[in-house]
Amino acid sequence: MTTLLRNALDRLTPPPTARRRAAAARSARALTGLPPGPTEPALVQIVRWIRWPLPYLRDARAVYGDTFTIRFPQTPPLVVFSHPDAIKEIFTGDPDVMHAGEANTVLEPIMGPRSLLMLDGKAHLRERRLMLPPFHGERMHAYGRTMRQITLSIAARIPLGRPVRFHDLTQEITLDVILRTVFGVADNAHSDALREALRTLLDVGSSPLLLLPMVQIDLGPRSPWGRMKRLLAEVDRLIYAQIAARRYARNERSRDDVLAMLIDARHEDGSPMTDAELRDEMVTLLVAGHETTATTLAWMFHELAQHPAAQAEAHAEVKRIAPDAMVPPERVGELTYIDAVAKETLRLDPVIPFVGRLLTKPTRIGGIDLPAGVAVAPSIWLAHRRAEEFPRPDSFDPQRFVGAKASPYTWLPFGGGVRRCLGMAFAMYEIKIVAATLLAQFSVRPAPGTPIHLIRRAITFAPSAGAPLIFDRIS
Repeated sequence: MTTLLRNALDRLTPPPTARRRAAAARSARALTGLPPGPTEPALVQIVRWIRWPLPYLRDARAVYGDTFTIRFPQTPPLVVFSHPDAIKEIFTGDPDVMHAGEANTVLEPIMGPRSLLMLDGKAHLRERRLMLPPFHGERMHAYGRTMRQITLSIAARIPLGRPVRFHDLTQEITLDVILRTVFGVADNAHSDALREALRTLLDVGSSPLLLLPMVQIDLGPRSPWGRMKRLLAEVDRLIYAQIAARRYARNERSRDDVLAMLIDARHEDGSPMTDAELRDEMVTLLVAGHETTATTLAWMFHELAQHPAAQAEAHAEVKRIAPDAMVPPERVGELTYIDAVAKETLRLDPVIPFVGRLLTKPTRIGGIDLPAGVAVAPSIWLAHRRAEEFPRPDSFDPQRFVGAKASPYTWLPFGGGVRRCLGMAFAMYEIKIVAATLLAQFSVRPAPGTPIHLIRRAITFAPSAGAPLIFDRIS
C-alpha cells in the first residue's frame, strides 16, 4: 500500500518543466512574423480542426502552400510543414532544440509524465534504450503465434453474409494482443477486469474534446473529465496490481511479454524502472499500439473491399504462403503484397495527421526563421498527398510500394528521426499477421447503403460507422 500511495502521489506532482511549458505557450501565442495561415479566431480554428480536419488541412495548403501557421486556444502557434526537405530538417534536427515531448503535453494527463512520448533529451534516449529490445528479434515470432491465435478465435465468431462492424473486431483483436504480449495477463478474473477497464477507458477517451486543456477540469464524476479521471484511477489500480504481482512472482524469468522484460531491464546505472515509469509506458503502449493498429486494419480492409483486384492479389499471396490457411509467423516477411497494401493504406489513410516538436531555440526550417516557443509539425496527411511524390495521390495503388522503399520524409505514418514510433516493426508485423489470417479464410465486400467517411477518435482518424463489411467464406 505504501508503494501504491507513493506512486499515486508521484503522478500528481507536476513535472519540473510544467511551469516552463505554460510560460512558453503564453509568450508564443503573442508571436507575430510567423508564416501566414488561417485567420479565424483560435476557437473557430479548433472547432474546424475537430469537426472537419481534412477540409481544414486541404484549404490551408490550397491558400498558403506547403507551410502555414495554425492557432488553437491555450497552445503555442503550430507551423505546419509538408515539403520533404523541411520534414527532413525537422526529423534530423537537434533533439535538444526540437522537443517532441513538450509538443505532446496534451496527452500527458492520460499517458503520464514518464511516458516515452513526454520525455525529451537524455531522459528520452535513456528510456528508449530500455523500451526497444522487446520489440525486435526472434521474440516477434512468439508474438506472431499469439496474434494468429487471437485472430483465429475472434474470426470464428464472424457472421457470414451480413454487415459486420469490422473496426469493433479489430479493436477486440488488438486489445487482446496488447494484454497478452505487452501486459502478459493470463485468462483470469484480473485479466477480465483489466480488459473491461481498458475498453471503457479507450471508449470514453475517444472524444477529441477531452484533449482540449479547457475541458480537462474535474467538475465531479458526471463531468466528462471527472469521469475520465476516475476511469484512469481504476485502470491505474489494476495496472499497479499487475506490476506488483509480476515483480514478486517466482517464475517470471521464462516469460517474454513486454512487461516482464521491462521489469528485468536496467538503466546504465543499474537501476530498474520504477512502478510509475512502468505504468506510464504500459498505458502509452496500450493507447499507441491498440487504437492505431486496429484503425489501420479497419481502413485496410475497407480499401480491399473497394478494390477487388487488390484483394484478389492479396488472397493469392496468402494462398501461396499458407495453403492450409495457417500463416507461419516466421514467413511474414514473404507477405510482400500485403505489406504494400498496408503501406498504401497508411499513406492514404494515416491514423494520425501530424507529429509535433516545440522549439526551445530560434531555428531555421524550410528557409524560414522561427522563434523559440512555437511548435513545428510535419503533416503526415499532407505529405502523403503530394502529387510530386505520389502520382494520383488520392488513388489506392499498393503497387507503389511493391519492390520499392519509401523515403522516410515522404512516407511517415510512424513519425521519424529519433522519435519514430518504437513499435513500428511490431505494428507492421501484427497488421500483416492479422490481415493474412483473415484473408486466408474470408473475402470481404462493402456493406450496401453505408458510405464510409473519416471521423475523429481522440488524436486518430478512423472510419465511420465501425467500418462495416460483409464477410464471405473462401471455398
